[in-house]
Amino acid sequence: MAQYKIAVVVGSLRKDSFNKKLALALAKLAPSDFLFEQVRIDDLPLYNQDDDGHPAEQVKRLKSHILESQGLLFVTPEYNRSMPGVLKNAIDHASRPYGQSAWAGKPAGVIGISVGAIGTALAQQHLRNVLAYLDVPVLGQPEAFVQAKEGVFNADGSAGDGIKKFLQGWMDAYVAFVKKPR
Repeated sequence: MAQYKIAVVVGSLRKDSFNKKLALALAKLAPSDFLFEQVRIDDLPLYNQDDDGHPAEQVKRLKSHILESQGLLFVTPEYNRSMPGVLKNAIDHASRPYGQSAWAGKPAGVIGISVGAIGTALAQQHLRNVLAYLDVPVLGQPEAFVQAKEGVFNADGSAGDGIKKFLQGWMDAYVAFVKKPR
């Protein structure tokens, strides 16, 4: 059985992040041949094109993790109607220098959770625009704009009864998308 290593990029650094919880809950819904590994982005320096020729070790680690994966999962909060700076910084690092993007061709899922009624719809749209430019095929349907409310997560971190069926459907579509020949 083929093993699919999925690089998970969570756009939140908060210790008790809803998006980190969502990433973990989604991984529990995946088939056994999918391995979800969170990519560390909290220690990356701010992107500076002057450093392209001699990237920091943290940047090398990030690019290596992305290159070794068969798919990507972006789980993003929404800050000021867009994606967080820390997520954009990671994307910029792994896409540079020009022509050496680690992201290119990797199938991706984009999802997020927020306390707002529209979830992370605008952040996801901005992220999808950036990923399109970077030649990252992104699962288009189903979209998932999850609202953080009571019962979304069980005490063990799994998806709550009210959302589990929806998230399972999203995960099934994501798995099929990653497995699809390109």
